[in-house]
Amino acid sequence: MSSLTLDTRFARPAPRSATSATRSATVAARSATVAARSATAASRRAERDAGDRMKALVLRAREGDAEAFGQLYGRYLDLVYRYVYHRTGAHSLSEDLTSETFLRAWRRMGDFNWQGKDFGAWLVTIARNLVTDHFKSGRHRLEVCTADLVEPDRPQEGPEHAVLDSMTHRAVLAAVLRLGEEQRECVVLRFVHGLSVAETAVAMGKKTGAVKALQYRAVRSLARMLPDDLRS
Repeated sequence: MSSLTLDTRFARPAPRSATSATRSATVAARSATVAARSATAASRRAERDAGDRMKALVLRAREGDAEAFGQLYGRYLDLVYRYVYHRTGAHSLSEDLTSETFLRAWRRMGDFNWQGKDFGAWLVTIARNLVTDHFKSGRHRLEVCTADLVEPDRPQEGPEHAVLDSMTHRAVLAAVLRLGEEQRECVVLRFVHGLSVAETAVAMGKKTGAVKALQYRAVRSLARMLPDDLRS
């Protein structure tokens, strides 16, 4: 009998406990992968369904359906008002400009072309133009009012996440006010109002690449301005 035969014949089998543990770990990993894929698929379906419902409302409103426009009004009223208030700092003026924003939107619904999730950005564009017209005699400083801020959503991850997570801190807000006008507006739209890059681009009248560059420079500037304890 050859040594190869002996080696094969008398080789010690792997312990049952180790084999069982390996199999259990493999099954668990596969189950986790399946669960993650299912959750992702469900999230995409929910997002697609929400987009379809929003599109249906917009199309109905374009046809003159006042009830559909009323639902859009309820959905986006807070977004428009908060944007205007952050630009003006005056409640009464913000209410007037917000009302005018929706009035103009209603009159111009026939001109709006559905391109995904940009209806809110379209409203912000109208509001932005109204604010600009109101202060056209001079530059108006974008004010960020700490009392009205809520914890913002973090649209993306990266080395700047500590800055984004601290947006409600007074020190961060003070730093925001030191940014250039366009960078301030970009930060407020992205991290306070939660608009996507594409929506922010529509609202600011810029290309998405320009918005990404503004955001990058703004967040890096904020990181340099903040005290060390807010960067960690």
